[in-house]
Amino acid sequence: RFEEALQEARQVDKLLSESPGDDYLEEKFPLLGVPITVKEAFSVHGMPNTSGLVNRRNVIATSDATVVSRLKQAGAIPLGVTNCSELCMWYESSNRVYGRTNNPYDLQRIVGGSSGGEGGVLAAACSVIGVGSDIGGSIRMPAFFNGVFGHKPTTGVVPNDGQFPNAQGVRTSFLCTGPMCRYAEDLEPMLRVMAGPGVNKLKLNEKVSLEKIKFHCMDHDGGSIFVSPVDKEILQAQKKVVEHLEGTLGVQVQRVAIHKMKYSFQIWSAMMSSKDSDGQEAQLFTDLLGDHGKPVWPLWELMKWLMGMSSHTLPAIALGLTEKLMKLNPGGNAKLVSMGKSLQEEMEALLGPDGVLLYPSHPTIAPRHHSPICMPFNFAYTAIFNVLGLPVTQCPLGLSSEGLPLGIQLVAASYNDHLTLAVARYLEQAFGGWILPGKV
Repeated sequence: RFEEALQEARQVDKLLSESPGDDYLEEKFPLLGVPITVKEAFSVHGMPNTSGLVNRRNVIATSDATVVSRLKQAGAIPLGVTNCSELCMWYESSNRVYGRTNNPYDLQRIVGGSSGGEGGVLAAACSVIGVGSDIGGSIRMPAFFNGVFGHKPTTGVVPNDGQFPNAQGVRTSFLCTGPMCRYAEDLEPMLRVMAGPGVNKLKLNEKVSLEKIKFHCMDHDGGSIFVSPVDKEILQAQKKVVEHLEGTLGVQVQRVAIHKMKYSFQIWSAMMSSKDSDGQEAQLFTDLLGDHGKPVWPLWELMKWLMGMSSHTLPAIALGLTEKLMKLNPGGNAKLVSMGKSLQEEMEALLGPDGVLLYPSHPTIAPRHHSPICMPFNFAYTAIFNVLGLPVTQCPLGLSSEGLPLGIQLVAASYNDHLTLAVARYLEQAFGGWILPGKV
């Protein structure tokens, strides 16, 4: 929406020339004139809102999602909307509406998903700050693969309404809307605006003393059979963070091995498909694929896909098939849901009011296009924190030997977002934060 953006920028110039003073403007419009982009799954008035679904190709938003409205009211100027995976449920941002988004550090690599276009556009310096959403790592994987910052807030603080698909039933406790940006200091002002009145729960005004944080570190999930081993360079980057914290802050980083993390993928899957407290079933992905039209039959779509005739992507079809299989083992799912609740209690107890966990963002650095289909469950490293409801900040840590972004997840107990944001600002100074693609 470049024409509208330029018009709004001129209005900002006019406002600045007529303003009684900067303090007044800063208080009323904390993001005055700041260009933003928004994941296409969110409604932005006058912009497409397809979520990569072919039969929504002509859907144009007639209103703004709550977070978009709040950012506009704070003075931000939307430049446009950015690509995502089909129905936001895959970690490669490619669909039959817009095609594929490429990683600015290496065009043969993925940007991640589902907020992948947002990660790529920020990394390439096309936009300053952006809006993403995350139910299995959809803010944090793109932030990791593109070397920018992303924050998944504590569940239930930032409103999710105005996006398609939106969470229903039990999934409303797992979906989070949050900020993405190149510079760590921009996360907090964005989060304040996006959260609105709910921001009071997040203790953002509390001063953080880094020396008093109890740091914990876990190198991998314990060896899940569903997930790739963690890449050596990711482990080395995490080790450097531990050494830096211990050497500079004088803290002792406690190594932990949380056994249940090995079952992250299974726990996430079971909790995503469980009933809510009212007994409401989780919405079927195949229903979403149909989008109020004819139901989609995954096996039939697979046959059509093999002949090049399906309007859906292979990951979406595969997810539809997996969903059918999950329903065949209700007893096993109940055990996994119980394990998830127990893991949540264990994590809250471990982290407490002053703890931060260092944990890999993903087992591999940004994979090549199409390769996620061979390792579909690697998103478990981010997904587990959605079902646990914990705040997580994704922080870049320089580039790998191949010139691809490295990074780490910073995790705290519920409502302690201020701790992970403070550590992210510190690590940005220590490790350089975002690096312009093509600079090295």
